[in-house]
Amino acid sequence: MANSTSASLKLTVQATGENSGTWGQITNTNLLILEQAIGGYEAVGVTSGATLTFSNGAISNGKNQVLKLTGTIGGAVNVVIPDSIEKTFVVDNATTGAYTVTFKTTSGTGVTWAAADKGTKMIYSDGTNVVDTAFTDLSSDFSPQLSADLDANGKNITIDTATGIIDENGNQQITFSTTGSAVNEFTVANAATSNPPALSVTGGDTNIDMNLTPKGVGRVTFNGQGKIESVAEKVTTAAVAATGTIAYDVLTQAVLNYTSDAGANWTLNVRGDGSNSLDSIMDTGESVTIAHIVKQGTTPYYNSAFQIDGSSVTPEWQGGAAPTAGNASSLDVYTYTIIKTGSATFTALASQTQFA
Repeated sequence: MANSTSASLKLTVQATGENSGTWGQITNTNLLILEQAIGGYEAVGVTSGATLTFSNGAISNGKNQVLKLTGTIGGAVNVVIPDSIEKTFVVDNATTGAYTVTFKTTSGTGVTWAAADKGTKMIYSDGTNVVDTAFTDLSSDFSPQLSADLDANGKNITIDTATGIIDENGNQQITFSTTGSAVNEFTVANAATSNPPALSVTGGDTNIDMNLTPKGVGRVTFNGQGKIESVAEKVTTAAVAATGTIAYDVLTQAVLNYTSDAGANWTLNVRGDGSNSLDSIMDTGESVTIAHIVKQGTTPYYNSAFQIDGSSVTPEWQGGAAPTAGNASSLDVYTYTIIKTGSATFTALASQTQFA
């Protein structure tokens, strides 16, 4: 009976009674091929693509466990192994040139490295196609767990829009949204002893605001003491005359500036906004301070009544007495500090100041 050849590694399968005087050499070659398949490494130039060899009964480049693909490629290239080969490979795409590299069987499909992908993959041939094990891709693991710190090794961590970081119970902790043309971002910096860590706006633009946006009518809370270098308050300027009942919405402004001469005495009604009461957006023990600027003509008028959420409140006026008139040809500024002392219960501290 004659010798035969194994299907995948092309080992010489010796028949009984054959190879007298040479069986030892054949056996040694088989062992070297096995060593090559288990731990062999070879760099293979693939400038114009390559067909890996699987010679019968001989060491061949396609039988190596680890292959490093090298060379400068000027277009998409294929690295081909024969059909019927069943084998695993660790393949490092070390080519230069922004083109795809596909590792495939002669007649079947394969695994493709994208033009910018110069990484390493563990792949296998099932005798028909070449398949990516995806062992190098965390997404292939249903629930990956780290046994040590995750080091990004100088690379970015990419998160898709509307996804983010969840807790151990599967609940969202941080989610991200993306802007296709984004040039500005946050930078988080830690600090040495006695120095504060920092959250900063950085990026391509020069002067950019930072937005902290609560949900609905919620508020941003700073626990502990605060230190502010400057504050810009929202001013709503309206070319209207003070008269009737004026709704003051604290959710949309800190200053309400009327630039036409007052037309009559008026009532000021302070609320959250048209959908939210002041009571609903404040906690007991909190205060809010607002200002109302009113332009006066030669016949002045004044704030004769005060309300919170549509209910009358009598303010405590600076100087001990409520104003009984406005100031002609001036700007009258009314300032109110409203303190919530209980459910729908408020103390209002008020003042009228003339600017002329």
